[in-house]
Formats: sequence, structure tokens, C-alpha cells
Amino acid sequence: MSNFTIVGLGEILWDVFPTYKQLGGAPTNFAYISSLLGDHAVVASRIGTDDLGTAVVDRLNSLQLSTSHLQRDLEHPTGTVQIELDSTGQASFDFTAEVAWDFLAWDAAWEQLAQSTDAVCFGTLAQRSPQSRVTIQRFLRATPSSAIRIFDINLRQSFYSSEVLSESAERADILKLNHEEVLPLMTLLGEHFVDDDAAAAWLCEQFELKLVCITRGSNGSLLVNQEARDEHPGYPVEVADTVGAGDAFTATLVHHYLRGSSLATMNDAANRMGSWVASKPGATPAAEPEFIDAARAVRD
Repeated sequence: MSNFTIVGLGEILWDVFPTYKQLGGAPTNFAYISSLLGDHAVVASRIGTDDLGTAVVDRLNSLQLSTSHLQRDLEHPTGTVQIELDSTGQASFDFTAEVAWDFLAWDAAWEQLAQSTDAVCFGTLAQRSPQSRVTIQRFLRATPSSAIRIFDINLRQSFYSSEVLSESAERADILKLNHEEVLPLMTLLGEHFVDDDAAAAWLCEQFELKLVCITRGSNGSLLVNQEARDEHPGYPVEVADTVGAGDAFTATLVHHYLRGSSLATMNDAANRMGSWVASKPGATPAAEPEFIDAARAVRD
């Protein structure tokens, strides 16, 4: 089975819970699961030269993720987000402003990485600042025509606009969102679909996407492309917290997409992985080899 170069592009930060902190950010979570599944996963982001930045490097090393494309910022601190969990484990987020990943910079190392990328996942959060938005869009343009660009929209607070959403969707091959994001996304794009199927079909056609993924928490997910659709009911688990579960879903979906799996196989494997992460505290749980092997196996 071939290994691919998979990039998580954008924010890297510490998830600060009421009693502990863990390394997070969707690109890191995505890259970690991609690495567990056997691909060459890279986090492309920016950290400060503070103690939290040093801790990021130490943690990525412990997760066996490369730090070679982590930029160092002399002026801005490493990112943090305050996370609160409700009684069901659902998370709410409060992101610190003006942090290192708001100042992503285009350089020769990132250009070389972009040119060797097989798949890159990006979102809206890291595009909240003009500089990082320009850098992310430049990275996407520099990837090979064969690369798969995954736009996992992750609508957080007010860090998005119709312009960013449209530009990013136009650059994407795969668009992933959750059910709660369907209505605000459609509203921002000037449409009024509330039905997941209708919204996914419209998005596919409007942005010439290869795949639209709508996750539904404990109720599974919907995958739609130009020719077919697949629904999955999800796997029931006792939820520890939902942080990183969607990123795990995306990473597993991409792993199988790159290998030509069917919609049903992608959907099943992605739901398995998302449920596994939701059953563990934090977004980067220690690997369980038998489970990882089962999620990686192609059953077509």
C-alpha cells in the first residue's frame, strides 16, 4: 500500500481545558491520525519562541510528527484556545488573538512541501488574518494538479466570511462540514437549503467538488459526489469529549479516498475513527494498533 504526503495546513495551538492542556488545532489533529494510518504526515504552521512553542516541538516529537515545517515567530506567542465542555462532552472554543499562526509566511521550505503534497487539509480559522490567508491560498496554488485539497470549514466564532468560504471552496476538491454548519454556510453563500442532501448536491455542482462530507455527530455522516451518495448511522460510543473527532473522520476519509475506496468504505472507516477519538480524552489519543489496522484496511 503506497504512502502519501499529507499536510495539515494552518493553526497549531494548545487546547486549554479547565484542568489540563493538550496540543491541538485541526491541522495537527488531522496530521496525527494520518500518521497513525501510515502516511507521511506534516504539520505546516507557526509557533512562538516561548515556552509553549518549545512544548509544541516536544509534543510533536513524542507523536512522531515532523517539526521541519513549523515556522518560528519572534514577536507573537504560540496559539492557545480555551475550551469548555458541556454535560455531553460537546466543546465550545475561545481563541486567543494575534498569535504566531496568524502570521504564516511563504518561504522556500513551504514551497517545496507544497510541490510534493498529495493531499492538504485547510480550514477557515487560520485564514482569519490577511497574512495567513494569503499564505494558505498560495500554498494551495503551489500544489500539483493531482493533489487533493480538502476544505474542512470549521466555522469558529466569527473567523470567516462569504469571501473566504467561496475562495476556499473554489480551490478545494473535497469539502467537509458538520450538520450545524449547513445552514450558516448556505446563508453566507446566498442560498437557502436546509436539507443536507440538497445542500451537498448544490455545493458539488457550484464548486465542481469531487466530494462533499457532512458529519452528524453521533448520528453518523453523509457523503455526496457527482454520481452517488452514502449515509452512515455512526458508531455509538461513550463520549469522553468531541475535540478532534471531526479531524479524525477527515483524515481517515482522505486516507481511503487516495486509495480509490468506495463511498461506503470511506464512510464506514471515517466513522469508526471519529467515534474512537470521541471516546478518548483529547484529540491525539495513544494508538491502539488493532483498531488502527481495522480502520486502515480497505474492504472494497
